[in-house]
Amino acid sequence: MRIRPATPAELPALQDVERAAGAPFRDFGMPEIADDEPPALDVLERFRREGRCWVAVDEGDLPAAYLLAEPVDGALHIEQVSVHPRAARRGVGRALLAHAADRAREEGLTALTLTTFTEVPWNAPYYARLGFRPLPEADLTPGLRAIRATEAGHGLDRWPRVCMRKPL
Repeated sequence: MRIRPATPAELPALQDVERAAGAPFRDFGMPEIADDEPPALDVLERFRREGRCWVAVDEGDLPAAYLLAEPVDGALHIEQVSVHPRAARRGVGRALLAHAADRAREEGLTALTLTTFTEVPWNAPYYARLGFRPLPEADLTPGLRAIRATEAGHGLDRWPRVCMRKPL
């Protein structure tokens, strides 16, 4: 798969990728996550305009996965990474994260950060295999604390969550 910046015309397709990627949460006992709406088009457009919305495209140049990121306290924070089930288990998520790490290094950022569910196999355990480590609550930066507070306000703390960091 090739990774490139998303185009404006692809943003609705990213919402479709998000919906498909969320479906497995239903079988994991998290239907609220499966039914959660994807980022709105204006949110996706903001990330795209800022050059922080990348897609992994298939042989037909159609998005099979995407990643949104933004700088937070000296690190590149992965806001969302979603892989369509048809492209799962092929290293697409890993490639998107590597791409984000390359961009972060180019910008002089020192790490990748993200928040994720601790007990979902394709979340925290997956990121741990890629070199991300849990951040103790005391080590959260102000920006990460704000992100976690927003997530809690959206009800995501109904399931155990963690902030993770990978030094670059």
